[in-house]
Amino acid sequence: MLSNFVAGLPKAELHVHHVGSASPRIVSELAQRHPGTVPSDPDLLREFFAFRDFAHFIEVYLAVVDLVRTPEDVRYLTYEIARELHEGQTVRYAELTCTPYTSVLPDEPGRGMAIEAYTEAIEDARVAAERDFGLVLRWIYDIPGESGIPAADATLGFALDHGPAGLLGFGLGGPEIGVPREWFVPHFAAARAAGLRSVPHAGETTGPETIWTSLRDLGAERIGHGTSAAQDPALLAHLAEHRIPLEVCPSSNVATRAVASLDEHPLPVFVDAGVVVTINSDDPPMFGTTLNREYEIAAELLGLDEAGLARLAVAGVDASFAPDEVKHRLRAEIAAYAPPA
Repeated sequence: MLSNFVAGLPKAELHVHHVGSASPRIVSELAQRHPGTVPSDPDLLREFFAFRDFAHFIEVYLAVVDLVRTPEDVRYLTYEIARELHEGQTVRYAELTCTPYTSVLPDEPGRGMAIEAYTEAIEDARVAAERDFGLVLRWIYDIPGESGIPAADATLGFALDHGPAGLLGFGLGGPEIGVPREWFVPHFAAARAAGLRSVPHAGETTGPETIWTSLRDLGAERIGHGTSAAQDPALLAHLAEHRIPLEVCPSSNVATRAVASLDEHPLPVFVDAGVVVTINSDDPPMFGTTLNREYEIAAELLGLDEAGLARLAVAGVDASFAPDEVKHRLRAEIAAYAPPA
């Protein structure tokens, strides 16, 4: 069965959010540490987590953000996410999108933690995860777009003045409507000048122009989601010609209503146009999915066999910003697991 093959297939995960990866098991522990609005009982927590609509996702996400209050919480969350990526998903390399702004809370005196403590916590977890699980973690620092320019200023400062050893990318998330990519041109310019890779979300809930803007003004090297690219043949041709990958998250796109159903997902359109695609999970527990499930969905949409799934896994490795030696090792592991037909 393809599901068994996918379960053992070594993978890279390029579009997955830090807090958004907190499983019910992890949230239960955090809720016990900080009793309040989030239930710690596993049965009640499963009901709390059950996806109803996008507004409910935001409610759950913010509730989990509020549970990550101390450096110890950050370290626990990060290490346990790594454990679950390794044990349940056979992920060998992951670029985890972190939003330090929502933990440091620089505009809310008396709340949050020092950026130095946040950095130490994620780095300690990163080193431990590689030692204990063989999982290589790297960070993308993400501007929460809904918080505007102050959040962008702060996030850039966190990246440039307190950047952890594992930091390699600079991103932009949150809602796209009402948050023009153009606001963040100077921030991305400074991040890129410092050697960070540009990986903004774009075209998830807005049209192709948001993607064009991200490419033109933010120097995007990969596009988070990019769903609406399917509406613009010229954009598809540009992405294909310049080998700019899309970080595709099918279940997330359905949950957020970016597409109406999996049957209508544009993944086949991207592939037919020659666009590089990677398969990712976004906020997996909150959308009721896993990276394994996203690969299974891709197989269904694209008609892939085992060899096709292995090629998709290699595409994720190739599109990553992993060190060359990590890429070489992971390609070899995929080839050993699924030798070419």
